[in-house]
Order: sequence, then structure tokens, then C-alpha cells
Amino acid sequence: MDMADTGVIKQHLIDPEICIRCNTCEATCPVGAITHDARNYVVDADKCNFCMACIPPCPTGSIDNWRTMPRARAYSVAEQFTWDVLPPELSADELAEAGVAADATPALEPAPVSLPAAASGEEAFHSAQYNATVPPWSAAHPYTNLYGPKAAEKSVTATVVGNVRVTEVGTEYDTHHIVLDFGAMPFPVLEGQSIGIVPPGVDANGRPHHARQYSVASPRNGERPGYNNVSLTIKRVLEDHQGRPVRGVASNYMCDLQVGDKVQVIGPFGTTFLMPNHPKSHIVMICTGTGSAPMRAMTEWRRRLRKSGKFEGGKLMLFFGARTKEELPYFGPLQNLPKDFIDIHFAFSRTPGQPKRYVQDAMRDAAADLAPLLADPNAYFYVCGLKAMEEGVVLALRDIARNAGLDWDAVGAAMKQHGRLHLETY
Repeated sequence: MDMADTGVIKQHLIDPEICIRCNTCEATCPVGAITHDARNYVVDADKCNFCMACIPPCPTGSIDNWRTMPRARAYSVAEQFTWDVLPPELSADELAEAGVAADATPALEPAPVSLPAAASGEEAFHSAQYNATVPPWSAAHPYTNLYGPKAAEKSVTATVVGNVRVTEVGTEYDTHHIVLDFGAMPFPVLEGQSIGIVPPGVDANGRPHHARQYSVASPRNGERPGYNNVSLTIKRVLEDHQGRPVRGVASNYMCDLQVGDKVQVIGPFGTTFLMPNHPKSHIVMICTGTGSAPMRAMTEWRRRLRKSGKFEGGKLMLFFGARTKEELPYFGPLQNLPKDFIDIHFAFSRTPGQPKRYVQDAMRDAAADLAPLLADPNAYFYVCGLKAMEEGVVLALRDIARNAGLDWDAVGAAMKQHGRLHLETY
């Protein structure tokens, strides 16, 4: 029986207590059913078609919540924006009072995703459809949600042991490398995972601030090898993605921290954006700005393995974009990495007197090196940065594949299926 015929839906909702506002769900949804404001991420019942595309990428499980509702009483987007907790399930009596028969509860059956056609008649390109929802087969096992709103321990206290600016002084963008030490409290993380920082204080409505998510920039054995610490790459947020002035609560709090200060942390999060561990596996990293954090973690872990002489790594390639080299985090240290260890391509879009150049332009220039890796089952691609870069990057991969005589539809599908193409944009 069709849910529309019964007047009953299994409404998809996001738990505001657990959600860390990472934007994964909204970025993944192919029908635009998920949106957000400054407080909550919500699902529009009139648009959601139960395709389930948003479920696997969610790092916390907050996305996996459902309520049996009479369609006429479905929770509106405006109503969901006001929530601090999910509403309880309607009881059998409440459903009966609303005219819902006991046998009318709908089953959750994923609907086929219908994507709009492009103006030319060709199906529109949607980069999210190629995003892997499984990790590489050789990735280490990640621990997740050890600390958080619904964990046994609400949060863990970390101590700031380092805070260094990693962009040149005097530039508009102020980016910091911050090291947090967890002491005797267990906090295992892998390259590609993230943590949540809980800013102190309350928002304009008097409610505690939600945690902000940051990718870990250090490898699995710590920023300082053998220590229980992690590093983060954090840029002060001075404007939103639309260019409107704003002062980021968590980013400014973190960038102003002093050595010895205490920070409340939840997590870790992330089960898919993980690096391969098998010998001779190749890694292609494509990032902008602070999207370099997980790439730094992967690169440093491979560098330490190489130094140990106990691991034979494959090819490493990095495509790193920024407005200028002065605004690019870790520019100096990147210059010191051995050329036979990693192949680095920079792209700057605001260099005076030079044409604008983006990471996808650098990728196209390196097509001869990238095409064999697209076809290689031991090569893994990672994209991290602003959402605006994602489509251009995946389109560049598609064009590189096609120009090399590869069937992109088959290559793209295989990369998704085998955890070889990971998109983490915001």
C-alpha cells in the first residue's frame, strides 16, 4: 500500500541532541530535503523520498530517526527548527485518535532517486552520487562516539599544549595549528576522523552552544608520537559561506586559547573517510584551506611509516588550493617534504597579476598521472574543503577518465562501491 494513499508517513527526523552540524546530510541529499539554520538540521517531509542516501555518511547516527505520523500532522520545517530534543513517538492511542489504523504503519522502502535533467537534455551532474559510504578495505577499525551527548561520558577534558599560527601574519585569514592532550583519558583517533569542540557559554537564546566539528590533523599515534594528543587546523570564521560578516563562536574561541587552557571535547566521529593501510596503496588528496587537516594526518602517518622502513607505500599526490600562498596553511613545511615522497600541486586563485587557478585546474594539468590511478584498484581519492569545490573536482576526474579512454560510469561506480572516492565538503 502506498504511504500517500494511507495518509500515514514514516517521517524522517534528525536528533538535535546528537547532531554535530557537520553538513554531511544536507550535502549528500539528492533531492534537497535537508536544510538548516543556526540551530538545527531538519528534513522537509514534503521533499524526502526515503532514498536513504544521507544515512551512511552521518558520523553520529543522529540522522537515523523516524516517526510514524498522519501526513496531515507531519512536523513542519519551522517546527523542527525550534527543537532541542526529538518529540516522543505517538502512542497507539494517539495514532488511533488521528484516524490511523493499527495495520497502517508504513514500511521504510527506499525510493529511487530521481535527479533533474540538465537544460541540454543530458542528466544533471551530481557529484555526491559518487561519494563512497564505506571505508577502504584495509582501513583500521575506527572508534566513534566514545564521548558525546548520549555517551556514558558526556565529554572529555583536554588540555591545550600548543597553539601556533600557520598562515602568514597580516593576511585576512588567520589559521592556527592547535594541539590538545587528553592525559590519561582514552581518545583513539584515525587519520580522517574528526572531533567535536564544545564552546563554553550560551547562545543568544540562552541555550548551551552546540559542538563544532573539526577534522584531526595528526596521525593515529599523536601529534607527538607516542603521546595521547591530537592536533587541529582551525581558521577564524569571519564570514559565512555567502560572504556575510559573522564571528564564529568556536573558531575564535579555539584560536584565542593559551597553553594550559582546558577544552571540552566529544567524539571521535567518522567511519568512512579513512586511509588505506595495505602496502603499495596510492593516495590522492585534494583540498582547500583547513580541508588540509585530514590530508596532513595521512601524509604524516605515511612519512612516519616510511621513516621506520617497515612499510612500502605507493604514490602520494596532493592538490592544495588557497587564495594566495600566504593564506595556505603549512606552506613552509610542505616545501620541505621529499619530492620522491609526495607529488604536490598548488593552485592559487588570487595571486596578483596571475590568472585564477583552482585545484581542478591543477588536476587537469596532471591528467597523465591521475588517469592510471583512477583505473588502479589500489588508488584512493580524498576531497576535503568548501562545498563549492566538490563538483568541479569530480567533473575533472570524470573528464580525465574519459580523455584516457576509460568508462567513467563504470569507474565512478566502482570507486564508490570499493571506498575509493571520499568527499567531505561543507
